[in-house]
Amino acid sequence: MRVLKVVEGTSVDGPKLRTSIYLAGCSHACPGCHNPQSWDPAGGEEMSEDELMRVIAYNEAPVTFSGGDPLFQAGAVASLAARIKRELGYNIWCYTGYTWEHIVQQPQLMELMKSIDVLVDGPFVMAERDLDILFRGSRNQRLINVPETMKHGQVVLFEPQVKI
Repeated sequence: MRVLKVVEGTSVDGPKLRTSIYLAGCSHACPGCHNPQSWDPAGGEEMSEDELMRVIAYNEAPVTFSGGDPLFQAGAVASLAARIKRELGYNIWCYTGYTWEHIVQQPQLMELMKSIDVLVDGPFVMAERDLDILFRGSRNQRLINVPETMKHGQVVLFEPQVKI
């Protein structure tokens, strides 16, 4: 996997302290993106699933996939996410510029969704930017409860239980 960086003990990419893995590659090119250096699919460094699992297990914290767009490496991320669930049982969040409606049309992307607890979907839209919403940059982006969405066949939003 091409990894830009692993941030240990962050609280900005979901509730509680988390291990965030920023993956290389994104073609959404959202104007105003806070991380345009992540767009290059050859950026960062190659890290194996085993290397990432060691870091994740060491931190004993929930995991967030961000980037770039983790769905640009969907197969490798799906494998890692399934292993995290199977071996560690951790909560997993994933940020993507794709919408849920696009993802459900792509079987290879849905494989990853089987291990995701919350999906933050949609591109960053500068005109929708809002500094007062939790865990996303623009109002068009949704926090989707993936297991409940898959169970009910329609988008079920995740409601953060975070006190401000």
